[in-house]
Amino acid sequence: MSGRRFMIRARMIRDGYASFDGELFNHIVRVLRLGTGDEILLVDEHGTEHRALIDQINREWVAAKIVSTEAAPEKDHKTPRITVCQALPKGDKIDLILQKGTELGVHDFRIFAAARSVAKVRIEKQNAKLERWNKIVTEAARQCCRRTVPAVNWHGDVNDLCSNLEHDLQILLWEAEQQRGLKQLINNSRTPETVAVAIGPEGGFEASEAELLIAKGFHPVTLGRRIVRTETAALATVSILQYIWDDI
Repeated sequence: MSGRRFMIRARMIRDGYASFDGELFNHIVRVLRLGTGDEILLVDEHGTEHRALIDQINREWVAAKIVSTEAAPEKDHKTPRITVCQALPKGDKIDLILQKGTELGVHDFRIFAAARSVAKVRIEKQNAKLERWNKIVTEAARQCCRRTVPAVNWHGDVNDLCSNLEHDLQILLWEAEQQRGLKQLINNSRTPETVAVAIGPEGGFEASEAELLIAKGFHPVTLGRRIVRTETAALATVSILQYIWDDI
């Protein structure tokens, strides 16, 4: 059975049926114009795939009968889970980082306000921003057929970011580092289970922020002689790490 793929929450499934309304209902019924008997593939937050047939369509909700379920495969321990700690950039650059990072297999994103971040997120806008960012990664996960959707979290500053980071390998991309490159750091490290990569905004990290990150166990590295944009740094680094650890 093959059908269109949708990301759902496990709580939407009960007694052999999945039911949903809202945006997902609108997309299935009004945008895609799927109908009774059409095949769909539902993936929950645990990575479990549920193959289903649309059974009922009401004015505001859809019910689909689950015909088979396949649990997510066990994690390949050779491939570390990558966390991208991204300082909030200007404009819609964060959208690109979230979308392409999801496609490249990032486990989760920690977006934070750096001292030199031009873009700001007001307190009253934080929930709306997080909702939008989560929609971006959800759609990207659906599009690239990922079993799981990356988590997206917001941190008010570098101190807040560091309060909940305990990864096996923590990498700081910092233009002030002139000697150690990413390749050298990886070659001198054992394969970790978890990795965090910290990336500054357009103006880079302030020295005090870099010093705090280093004190928290981050290893500063350079990406070479060229200064790359913040969105390029994020995606290039993730691609390199995934290649090294055989996920690409």
